[in-house]
Amino acid sequence: MSNGLKFPLINDLSRKIIHVDMDAFYASIEERDNPGLKGKPLVIAKHPNDTNGRGVVTTANYEARKYGIHSAMSAKKAYELCPHATFVSGNREYYAEVSKQIHEVFREYTDVIEPLSLDEAYLDVTSNKQDIKSAIKIARLIQSKIYEKVELTSSAGVSYNKFLAKIASDYDKPKGLTVILPEDAQEFLFELPIEKFYGIGKKTIPLMHEMGVYTGKDLYDIPEMTLIDLFGKKGYSLYRKVRGIHNDPVENNRERKSIGRERTFGKTLIQETDVLKHLREMSEEVSQKLLKNELKGKTIVLKVRTNSYETVTRRMTLNKYIYQTEEIYFYANQLWEELNWTNIGIRLVGVTITTLEKSVYEAIELPLFIKKG
Repeated sequence: MSNGLKFPLINDLSRKIIHVDMDAFYASIEERDNPGLKGKPLVIAKHPNDTNGRGVVTTANYEARKYGIHSAMSAKKAYELCPHATFVSGNREYYAEVSKQIHEVFREYTDVIEPLSLDEAYLDVTSNKQDIKSAIKIARLIQSKIYEKVELTSSAGVSYNKFLAKIASDYDKPKGLTVILPEDAQEFLFELPIEKFYGIGKKTIPLMHEMGVYTGKDLYDIPEMTLIDLFGKKGYSLYRKVRGIHNDPVENNRERKSIGRERTFGKTLIQETDVLKHLREMSEEVSQKLLKNELKGKTIVLKVRTNSYETVTRRMTLNKYIYQTEEIYFYANQLWEELNWTNIGIRLVGVTITTLEKSVYEAIELPLFIKKG
């Protein structure tokens, strides 16, 4: 692909999008129902002492997060970070009922709603049921009505696209309302730390730092074709997002068909150990996304592109559903071994889980893989 090739930059400023994100949703429900938990570190997970060290964290309240505890972390690690935290196994069905009540509030204003999980959703209020011109006013009303209805706080972001609304909702938590207007978007993004860019995973951040990218302004200065060469489709998207461009509509009743991660390498991989390292990292990222969306899948797809731009995919459909890092990596590794490649330059690797269905994570246990030999 020629370095001189340019793709058009078209920015749709016509929409009014709100992203609503409940504040530590599951933990806040537990605190609401048991006020004695307030002000204390609270982890939604079975206590590792009751599970022989197995299990993962669904979420944690803000007090627990001060100790470095976060969702998808092992419960054992959370206990090591904060032994005096309270562990509650949680009840997803109950949380789902509370989520339905929150969505009833959303539907007072719009039916164009794209849920990301039980605790967050995009709303397109460009044309709304209340005929309110200000999306900011609608966001405030929604926050107020949610609290009146379920006694829980939320944070909201308002902007002209989903990317900016999502970043805005996370900018001032808890109970925050952040607005990014079209005329302010570029300056806002220039000053934003690269770690805060929605869509840039924790594994990509060190590479960004190696490139000298620490803020949106640094990312803005990277040529489009360089980003595409390094990150593929993600590079194409990042070049636009840092310019405030993200024209994807709010997808009403969206149903995910797959969850995956792929990585394009600026320097091709030769050693198998390097390929497997990235496979494990992407397996972890896919697992976290599955957990976030309360999904599991039973078809795993491995995608590999060589230095000569030959792209090969291999897939395996299991007789069970999976969602955990070790399981995903185990089967992705099997697919890689089937290729039987040695000393071949690898330019891209991707891991995807399909054949998805909803899952309940009330009693998550981490599988024990026994290594033979």
